[in-house]
Amino acid sequence: MHTLDELLARSPIFSGLPQDQLEFLAGCGSNAVYEPGEALFRAGDTADTFHLVRRGRVSLSTHVPGRGDVIVDTAEVGDLVGFAWLFEPYVWDMDAHAVDGVGVVAFDAACMRGKFARDDHLALALMSRFARATIDHLQTTRLQLLDVYGHHPRV
Repeated sequence: MHTLDELLARSPIFSGLPQDQLEFLAGCGSNAVYEPGEALFRAGDTADTFHLVRRGRVSLSTHVPGRGDVIVDTAEVGDLVGFAWLFEPYVWDMDAHAVDGVGVVAFDAACMRGKFARDDHLALALMSRFARATIDHLQTTRLQLLDVYGHHPRV
């Protein structure tokens, strides 16, 4: 069994942070488990948490008129799920569901925003890491959309 700060230290997004900062952040986290198909969050709901995937996979989908729900990304172990908690109006713009049994560290968003307000250095360090993770997910989504909607030459 590991403490939350130990789990955070093992994740790519939080690795390398000083121990006192890991403990500080762990104060906003808790372990959570989701069954296959269970929603972590839904579009339109308040973005009051975000998740670090520890086990399993999480699909991120959006509703496309005429097509239904379309998966635009899949988060795996080590990925963060959900960035809408960072920016007002703090509302999810997509759905997140457990693909298989999922274990996460669930972070209370208000708690994290409060910690950011109290520690500018930590906020800057994490925002840089969150921005990198966001760019990586956007690139993945772009490639998936090209695969689905791109024009493939006929052979």
